[in-house]
Amino acid sequence: MTVVRQDAWNQEEDVLLAEVVLRHIREGSTQLAAFEEVGEKLSRTSAACGFRWNSLIRKRYESAIAIAKRQRKERSKGKSTSEESNDQMVDQAAKQEDYRVAKEKVLSLDDVIVFLKNFKSSEERRSDQEMIKLRNQVEELKSQNAQYQTHLQKLNHEYKLVCEDYKALIEIMDRARKIVGTEEESGSLMFQMEGLQKLEK
Repeated sequence: MTVVRQDAWNQEEDVLLAEVVLRHIREGSTQLAAFEEVGEKLSRTSAACGFRWNSLIRKRYESAIAIAKRQRKERSKGKSTSEESNDQMVDQAAKQEDYRVAKEKVLSLDDVIVFLKNFKSSEERRSDQEMIKLRNQVEELKSQNAQYQTHLQKLNHEYKLVCEDYKALIEIMDRARKIVGTEEESGSLMFQMEGLQKLEK
């Protein structure tokens, strides 16, 4: 049982697919037969080859397809054309197409470089903006912290004053109790003495 490949297509496989399909078109065969032939050579399904051809490769080889169809018509009409000149025309069209694709790849590489440069500068701008934003947040938090510190110092000062007032009040109450206690004691003694004086009298 042959293993069916599922990896990505490379350029050599694309060129092989194009050559086989163009040959089949030139010879009057069907594209399905071409897809089956390429599938056997590349260990891929004919459906995968057909999808690759219709989705991507066909657009690249439109001029070569037109030439192959013209050659097929000439063949069917019985006009004499040498195989070498036909193959040369198809090969020349294929080479032009390969050159155009390679040129597009170079341009796309330049586009990638430009994109990466723009991306880098935009990332730098974004990181600078984030840095500024974070610095502003730090400054704001520092200012809030300073406000909280002064508020805390004020509360601590007020708490100390309340504690001192409370201690002073307790001391005053203790003195008052002592004074009231001594007055009560001296008052009862005086009462006793008065009683004794009456007795003496």
